Amino acid sequence: MKNLKLTLGLVALATVFTSCKDEKQEMAQKSVDSYEKYVDSISNVAQPEAAANWEAIQTDYEKMKMDAETSLAEAKEKEALQTKVDNTSTKYEEYKVKVVAENEKMNADNAKMTMYKTFFGDSYVNDDMKFNWVNKDNILSVYENFYATVEKNKDSYSREDWDEIKLTYEALDTRKNTVENEGLSSSDNLKIAGIKVKFAPMYTVNRMGSKSEENADAKK
Repeated sequence: MKNLKLTLGLVALATVFTSCKDEKQEMAQKSVDSYEKYVDSISNVAQPEAAANWEAIQTDYEKMKMDAETSLAEAKEKEALQTKVDNTSTKYEEYKVKVVAENEKMNADNAKMTMYKTFFGDSYVNDDMKFNWVNKDNILSVYENFYATVEKNKDSYSREDWDEIKLTYEALDTRKNTVENEGLSSSDNLKIAGIKVKFAPMYTVNRMGSKSEENADAKK
């Protein structure tokens, strides 16, 4: 009778132990599946939208991955689950590279937009540098604001900023050629010519100066 009770006790203990192992395996499976589904859902989000919410996405991702790896450590059969975790992590990292690139592009575009707003004020309209919003009545003030802003901030611009300034200036000049045929007054045209005379040397000297400073910093 004692032997029977002992045997039944061992069987019950083994059952509990096995049940515990099965429970941990099941929890690991669910956690890894949740991790995989999360990354799959994130990968379907458009990159610009993901870039705008990247901090929250990254935080959630790290938590989901940690949960999966923690539960996996206690699983009995982990090889297949580990492979799934590794593949999911690789998929996320590949997607992350694309989103980070998109985020950098968005930041660069926002920086450009901020610069354009300082050049041209609140009247600036983003039309891919066609300047269709510039006409014979406002073109002089556009040039004046542009030159005054650049002259005021010339010591703070990098070489890349000066390159962007030149592209913007040349695009505005192209628009001026069109506006001249739309009735630009001779007096306004003369004042714009005076601005152009002052802008050319300011651009050349300051761009060279910013390049020299960058080269000196690079040698430090």
